[in-house]
Amino acid sequence: MTSVDELMDYAEVVERYDPVLGLEVHVELHTNTKMFCGCANLFGGEPNTHVCPTCLGLPGALPVVNGKAVESAIRIGLALNCEIAEWCRFARKNYFYPDMPKNFQTSQYDEPIAFNGWLDVALDDGTVVRVEIERAHMEEDTGKSLHVGGATGRIHGAEHSLLDYNRAGVPLIEIVTKPITGTGERAPEVARAYVTALRDLLKALDVSDVRMDQGSLRCDANVSLMPKGTTEFGTRTETKNVNSLRSVERAVRFEMTRQAAVLAGGGKITQETRHFDESTGSTSSGRTKETAEDYRYFPEPDLVPVAPSREWVEELRGTLPELPWERRKRIQQEWNLTDAELRDLVNAGAVDLVAATVEAGATPAEARSWWVAYLTKEANNRGVELAELAITPAQIARVVALVNSGELTNKLAREVVAGVLAGEGEPEAVIEARGLKVVSDDSALEAAVDEALAAQPDVAAKIRDGKVAAAGAIVGAVMKATKGQADAKRVRELVIARCS
Repeated sequence: MTSVDELMDYAEVVERYDPVLGLEVHVELHTNTKMFCGCANLFGGEPNTHVCPTCLGLPGALPVVNGKAVESAIRIGLALNCEIAEWCRFARKNYFYPDMPKNFQTSQYDEPIAFNGWLDVALDDGTVVRVEIERAHMEEDTGKSLHVGGATGRIHGAEHSLLDYNRAGVPLIEIVTKPITGTGERAPEVARAYVTALRDLLKALDVSDVRMDQGSLRCDANVSLMPKGTTEFGTRTETKNVNSLRSVERAVRFEMTRQAAVLAGGGKITQETRHFDESTGSTSSGRTKETAEDYRYFPEPDLVPVAPSREWVEELRGTLPELPWERRKRIQQEWNLTDAELRDLVNAGAVDLVAATVEAGATPAEARSWWVAYLTKEANNRGVELAELAITPAQIARVVALVNSGELTNKLAREVVAGVLAGEGEPEAVIEARGLKVVSDDSALEAAVDEALAAQPDVAAKIRDGKVAAAGAIVGAVMKATKGQADAKRVRELVIARCS
């Protein structure tokens, strides 16, 4: 029997097996109140302060459906090209877990509000993969368990657990794909690209803050393998609550290599949930995965069916914003970008940042240069997403304006941006604190030019003989002497004038 810790080389995996993916993405809606009660829908807060008898499951408390959550669910379904149900119901999903105060979750089972849709997903090289959507259904989130005393933060080895029900009852939309086949070696990339595209779509719809780091967008990644030449799906595992785009890709890749090693060694895959470890990029066994029958679904008796009128659905269709891919196409045309330049923007997660910088006054080329060519490296060095950097599009646009006005050189501008990233305040505050103003006083520049010419008489002679290209050496010396704070163009003019 092959150890579950043994992995097969990825190239061999895709040579011997065809992967099958199924992605379940849970989206917390940012409504003002919870799904079935009037408690505030807020992230964080003192434990167990955003609760009431309904979301605590106390006897006699009755739920009422959040109308805004239903509206958001319909808009999500429409944006995903889904059919919208004319009549649907909530169901009780029965299972005991400490962070489920009612011992059941109010969800939708066989009667979801949106179903049978699709989303086209662009990979890094421009290849488009259509991911079919099984359904998008409404439900409520669970509370949170904090396991104390263990080494891993999980229940195994913990001394005790604390429960916070602030999140219990928060509105959720679960978006479930149909089996994703035919992706081969690109399966991990497809998984990441799909969740990325879905996150961008939900952000454009303004139904969620899609903060994966705070759990408002979470992905359960189902993976199974079929031996080449076969058509019967293998046994799947479900890696739960993967909370970053990079981790979605890593989790799928790891499961493919782990499952292939088990199968090649004569073992069988256990249908189970698994946990993803960010630090190692590996998954570990959770619990045996239940089937639908185990949950004993039945219609929720305390809630009436949801029956959105066709008129309301069409009215909501009219509220859909410009979708991310449509916006990118427009931006590409307006900014005259090549396909490769647009992909660079998308892959860096910089489209919105560059657009906002342009809106604040920079040109597209200037904004792209900062976000893609410079700040992306800074984000990579810090191990964060580009949007998480401590600098705003407005601040970048201000730095660009200072360069264009001659108050900063390009070199000084980078120092100013470094200061803003370091938390030293607005660009002007950084300039003042670091003494980064451009030396624009001609008398001071002339003195520096004279000193440089005196130090390099052979270069000065070449310039006087008409070899103006030699002026670069003098300009470089002046820039060094002024710590990069001189206007190089003005310095060159003075050098030529002095040697005339």
